[in-house]
Amino acid sequence: MSDRPFRILGVQQIAIGAPDKGPLRTLWIDLFGLKPSGTFRSEGHNVDEDIATIGEGPHAVEVDLMEPIDPEKRPKVDSPPLNHVGLWVDDLPKAVEWLSAKGVRFIGKPAPGAAGHDIIFVHPKGNDAFPQGGEGVLIELVQAPADVIEALG
Repeated sequence: MSDRPFRILGVQQIAIGAPDKGPLRTLWIDLFGLKPSGTFRSEGHNVDEDIATIGEGPHAVEVDLMEPIDPEKRPKVDSPPLNHVGLWVDDLPKAVEWLSAKGVRFIGKPAPGAAGHDIIFVHPKGNDAFPQGGEGVLIELVQAPADVIEALG
């Protein structure tokens, strides 16, 4: 589709959830050797996460290790365990406009995410109004900063 006014540049993050993020830390940080690079906690998103990183600079990929603050509340960040995949996009507003016109179902509007970049989620399932979803996968589109666009674009 040559009329696409944006580019997906690469993987920004993968987010993995569990009832307890301790075993995730053991696997991803202690055993695999990923570098701890931050934390994020949000009551509204029902998430307490540790952020680990693979790679450096604009080539870095986050692995978010998440557990729910309250296992009885939504969203259920631990179900499914592979919660979502984040993709760098070079022009988020154009991507949202174009994809919406093509029938893609989004959750909410673009807003700053945990890492400070504007984000929006593609809903895992389409509906009557917007028949195209993530085919069962929650997908986060992340506005790439200038250094990532330069390095990956």
